[in-house]
Amino acid sequence: MKLKYILPILFIAILSTACSSDDDNNDNPPVINEVEGLTKIQDITNNTHTIELYSESGYFYTGYNEISIRIKDNTNNTFFEDFSIGWMPIMQMPTMQHSCPYSTITKTPGKDTVYQGNIIYQMTNTDGSGWTLTFNYTIDNVDYSITDTITVIQYENQNVTSFMGSDNSRYIMALLEPKDPKIAINTMKVGLYRMENMMSFSVVEDYTITLDPRMPGMGNHSSPNNTDLTYRSVEGIYQGNLSLTMTGYWVLNLKLMDTMDTVLKGETVTDENPQSSLYLELEF
Repeated sequence: MKLKYILPILFIAILSTACSSDDDNNDNPPVINEVEGLTKIQDITNNTHTIELYSESGYFYTGYNEISIRIKDNTNNTFFEDFSIGWMPIMQMPTMQHSCPYSTITKTPGKDTVYQGNIIYQMTNTDGSGWTLTFNYTIDNVDYSITDTITVIQYENQNVTSFMGSDNSRYIMALLEPKDPKIAINTMKVGLYRMENMMSFSVVEDYTITLDPRMPGMGNHSSPNNTDLTYRSVEGIYQGNLSLTMTGYWVLNLKLMDTMDTVLKGETVTDENPQSSLYLELEF
């Protein structure tokens, strides 16, 4: 066959292959895993739906927990994109029950089926028992409810504390950041809540939390360039700078002061008083 006939045939074959490849890609769009990087904690199921709970660790711990949520239709195993949902964590004590601080649940930016919120568990039983989690949600104007027991593991260091202030109010304070501390000046974030009653906790605004980090195992030395934590209204948290000069176990000595600079809890660290009664712990 002459060259002038071969070239048009090759061009048509290449063009056909390219068009076919484009068509195949359009027919089979890539599957997006919206919970990539997260680990499932557990499923909570009723007759119609399954609520999937995720976090980075795959566990609930005492302290601050960021939680991602999806709702699956049990009839066809698809996930809903639009719904409204709220939750209520409850711990059953021998003679009473109480809740803990928790956020509203909102849709995760950039995700179609994933919603997110946070819960701060201030305590747990030694075996992780005692807590239940109830979801009340609405899909297509129909209301549903799911309740199940959950396991909350005691975190190895004190990343949350519950205490009575000198104003006779009970507070809960939790360490939010740093999540991955480094030898550097770290951004430190803390959540502070007032117990209004056994089931209700409000964000405390415009107080001050002084910071004095110490290493008890290294002569109780501190570090330079720390700053006290002040309230940030956009996030509803307290933020400051935490200077960590070496790896190991740190006690973050704190004092909580109200808007009139009255000390509600905590003391200054001195040679005679090596640790404040208000503190959080960090080890890395």
